[in-house]
Amino acid sequence: MKFSENWLRQHVKTDATREQLAATLTAIGLEVEDITPLGEALDGVVVARIVSAEKHPEADRLQVCQVDAGLDAPLQIVCGAPNARPGLVAPLATIGTRIGGITIKAAKLRGVASNGMLCSAKELGVDADASGLLELPDDAPVGAPLAGYLGLPDATFELKLTPNRADCFSVRGIAFDVAAAFGSQVAALDAAPVAAPVAAQSDARLAVTLDAGADAPRYLGRVIEGVDASRPTPLWMAERLRRSGIRPVSFLVDVTQYVMLELGQPMHAFDRDLLHGPVGVRRARKGETLKLLDGRDATLDEQFLAITDESGPDGSRVVALAGLMGGFDTRVTDATRNVFLEAAHFAPDAIIGRSRRLGLHTDAAHRFERGVDPELPAAAIERATRLILDVAGGVPGPVVAAELDAHLAQPRVIPLRRARLQRVLGLSIGDAEVARILRALGLEVAGSADGWQVTAPTRRFDLAIEEDLIEEIVRIHGYDRVPTTLPGGAARIAAPSETQLAEAELRRQLVARDCLETVNYAFVDASLLRDWQLEAGSVPLANPLSAELGVMRTALLPGLVDALARNLARQQSRVRLFELGKAFAAAGTQGDAPVETPRIAAAVAGDSRGEQWGEAARPADYFDLKGDLESLAALSGATLAFVRATAPFGHPGRSADVLRDGVRVGWIGELHPRLLRARDIDVPVIAFELDAEALRRRPLPRARALSKFPSVRRDLAVVVAESVPWSALEATIRAAAGPLLADVRLFDRYAGQGVEPGCRSLAMGLILQENSRTLTDRDVDAVVTDVIAALQREHDAKIRG
Repeated sequence: MKFSENWLRQHVKTDATREQLAATLTAIGLEVEDITPLGEALDGVVVARIVSAEKHPEADRLQVCQVDAGLDAPLQIVCGAPNARPGLVAPLATIGTRIGGITIKAAKLRGVASNGMLCSAKELGVDADASGLLELPDDAPVGAPLAGYLGLPDATFELKLTPNRADCFSVRGIAFDVAAAFGSQVAALDAAPVAAPVAAQSDARLAVTLDAGADAPRYLGRVIEGVDASRPTPLWMAERLRRSGIRPVSFLVDVTQYVMLELGQPMHAFDRDLLHGPVGVRRARKGETLKLLDGRDATLDEQFLAITDESGPDGSRVVALAGLMGGFDTRVTDATRNVFLEAAHFAPDAIIGRSRRLGLHTDAAHRFERGVDPELPAAAIERATRLILDVAGGVPGPVVAAELDAHLAQPRVIPLRRARLQRVLGLSIGDAEVARILRALGLEVAGSADGWQVTAPTRRFDLAIEEDLIEEIVRIHGYDRVPTTLPGGAARIAAPSETQLAEAELRRQLVARDCLETVNYAFVDASLLRDWQLEAGSVPLANPLSAELGVMRTALLPGLVDALARNLARQQSRVRLFELGKAFAAAGTQGDAPVETPRIAAAVAGDSRGEQWGEAARPADYFDLKGDLESLAALSGATLAFVRATAPFGHPGRSADVLRDGVRVGWIGELHPRLLRARDIDVPVIAFELDAEALRRRPLPRARALSKFPSVRRDLAVVVAESVPWSALEATIRAAAGPLLADVRLFDRYAGQGVEPGCRSLAMGLILQENSRTLTDRDVDAVVTDVIAALQREHDAKIRG
């Protein structure tokens, strides 16, 4: 929210300096992001009129101007502004004035004397426009100090508002908080608390119908006839708009913008003569179109609220998008003579996300999405009427209102207990101060036996329970005045379970394995999941930040690999990333919350080790990342099995499903070349993703005695088919060897001459040991015989001889 400091001070009187005002606003929760001083040190700058302008004899782009500055004789000024012309009223910096660090002196430009400088808005520090001289109204008092005429000096404040403070999207809403903080009162507006009603002077009206239920429960309209729309926007109004970040357009448009900034109620002005029949509010129909004020064509569907009249082939034409933007065909222009003003209340759910679907961002949508006071339309339409009549004249008709009372918010009565207030804050605040703060914020306060009964106005959507009122009191009273005390009572420390490995341990292990942790959005583009063929069960967002963040991720790898691709594109030849996060899937029952699953994923590309002299560089492969994964499993003592996988995003024959206790818990392997080409990745990428619980779950650690007796090792070399995985061989060996087997170690793999095609030779060491005695050759030979027999029986393995 951007606004003029002087405008705010008109609504609430305070002696606070600019610095004190900014500090207090931030302290009470309205964070001041930026302050831009305007028109500082303009002594010597006056209003002047160009009497004549002739071409400079020695320069094509310069003009020699005779300027009336209210002195006895005109001043000669050499000016290069493209809009300098006879009759123009503009600011003049007289000799001796300091502008932008430069002192204006009498000078000769290309041999012609110049006795001052005609100025642009940027040179004066009042606006960023440097395209030409600042053009002032024709009736500006020549010779008067510019600062006084423009209401300077001033400053533009920009606030960073939290979503719950929608009431502060207006100067008047901010004024209530300032009044409470400085012990002041919000000034009356038009001799009334908000806006004095304007009596109807004619019976001109347009009927209004509501057909959108709770989405549009209130709509007010008023016809004003005989308006002179060509009248210029008053300087004071134009300056307040400009200092609030809005460029003045035309008087009727500027009035609606001004009221929105002042009161917080978005409005729209239609050309009454271009509307046909009653005005209605309904859901748009699929396929309907509307040419918007900015010239773009919008294609609508049932998600949009439409403002309509009774023209068109089917008796209903869309003339505006409710809460977003008006239509081009019914806009007001300088030729408009009869105006239809509208002010309505639309539910936030009916507006949220609609502007983004059309690629728009409007001030009206920004306010309606966060919530606008349903009582404001009446005040806004009266305020706008008064401004139009004062400047452009006209004859107002009656205000026509259509309302659905059942769908309008009502003021809430909230009890506030004195004892509860003191207990929560840890300090005592006097009853008079509590009542003053709440009343200054615009709340109604009535005493009760144990405290107060507080009625929250409809503009304060954020006030619903007692704790909300306590927060209001303490932020105005001052957080810095709350005593700092340590909590009392016995502290209860919950020891972590020994059967659950902490996530921090997984992070530390992967960092130790030379991986970097990333944090990616939990929202992704739906097309990204389709590329990975992981869109099944995805959860679309009703109000996405953008189309690229439209669904909740069903897996971590799509976002992680995109992060890897961005790093590779920035000359990082070796990238090793991991992420611990949640994946989301739609619940089985409609209406239930999505299912969240903690996952862990890693993706690597480039060399297996960083550049060094000790060994030759080689690309990372499946077995490098498999070692990283098994090191994670070792933390919890988990035993993982790997079986051939056919995941659509995996390289055929170079990926595997990961199992723990026979249950699939994840995937590991090389990504499919098709997928990598789509991401502009030209090197192989190895990745894994698992359920984090499968790595965190561990048995309760138990100590066991080490055997005092020596172990025995027997080496075997068997020839088996390439299709037989080592995991299957290992399981068979452990089952056949029984309790005497302490470990089995695979130490060689060979395929080539001497081994049948389609087969491979695997050499392994069997480590045998008994806790109660030394094993004999007979014991060892029996185990080896059983293992060989089991391998031959189950896998057609042959002893290599």
